[in-house]
Amino acid sequence: MLSIVVPVFNEEESVKSFFTEIAKTLSSLGEDYEIVFIDDGSTDKSLDILKSFIKENKKIRLFSFRRNMGKSEALTYGFMQAKGDYIVTLDADLQDQPSEIHKLLKKAKEDGIDLVAGWRQNQKRPKSMIFISKMFNGLLNKLFGLEIHDYNCGLKVYTKEVAKSLRLYGGLHRFIPLIVYEKGFSVEEMPIEHAARKFGKSKYGFSKLWKDLPDLFSIFFLTRYGKRPLHFFGMAGGLLLFMGLAIFVYLSFIWFQGESIGRRPLFFTSIMLILGGLQVFFTGFLADLIINISESKKTESSIHFPLKYSSDK
Repeated sequence: MLSIVVPVFNEEESVKSFFTEIAKTLSSLGEDYEIVFIDDGSTDKSLDILKSFIKENKKIRLFSFRRNMGKSEALTYGFMQAKGDYIVTLDADLQDQPSEIHKLLKKAKEDGIDLVAGWRQNQKRPKSMIFISKMFNGLLNKLFGLEIHDYNCGLKVYTKEVAKSLRLYGGLHRFIPLIVYEKGFSVEEMPIEHAARKFGKSKYGFSKLWKDLPDLFSIFFLTRYGKRPLHFFGMAGGLLLFMGLAIFVYLSFIWFQGESIGRRPLFFTSIMLILGGLQVFFTGFLADLIINISESKKTESSIHFPLKYSSDK
């Protein structure tokens, strides 16, 4: 079975055309399918239009958030509800063409790839947005070693195992290939056709740059130090502590030579560095302790004690 997960937010102008295209594409595939629409708190008529689709096609399932939660939350909920062995995601704005699904699905099945991401080679978007995307894609490739040209393409094909393992929030949907790769799954991309937006306007402007920066730090921390925060905070705290102690040793040396250090700015700087380093270090220690306790509880709760069938008394 194939599940199509579609997040929708204020797409009243395009959603009817999208439904026509996706229904035509799925009929040509010859597979059993379902379409899971996630209305992300739309304030226009998108929800009413989606409700009308249910009467036309019994394979449609519709869920609606009471308010806008964000694309990451919409995708996560869609993954939770999806029943298919393969799960496809794409946006309802028709920039990623439903007719391209068969390419990605074929590659996923024949090559046994866990996630096949679309690669919009000839993007029909403003040049400024294309430049920003290329910059971030290149930076991610350098930092993590995953050679992907287009992290944020909405069209992707997942195996059920991959999709169900994702818990996205905030802006993490922009880094799905990287998150999947760091979990140990196979990731590849496939060139697809990209169309210009015919309806409405993009939900992402130049402010996307400032939204991506904190998300980039989050994904770096979560993938590299999410299970061992002491390694990160320990290095940062240790560096601050070393700098503070080095300055303090220097000041102690000149103090023994008879110079006054009590009112020197450097003295207060050394104290602040030492205290700050200790604070950062113990923050990492506490975070590490919390994670270990949490993991221990998960392990204990997953243990099933077997029934005893021996003759021992």
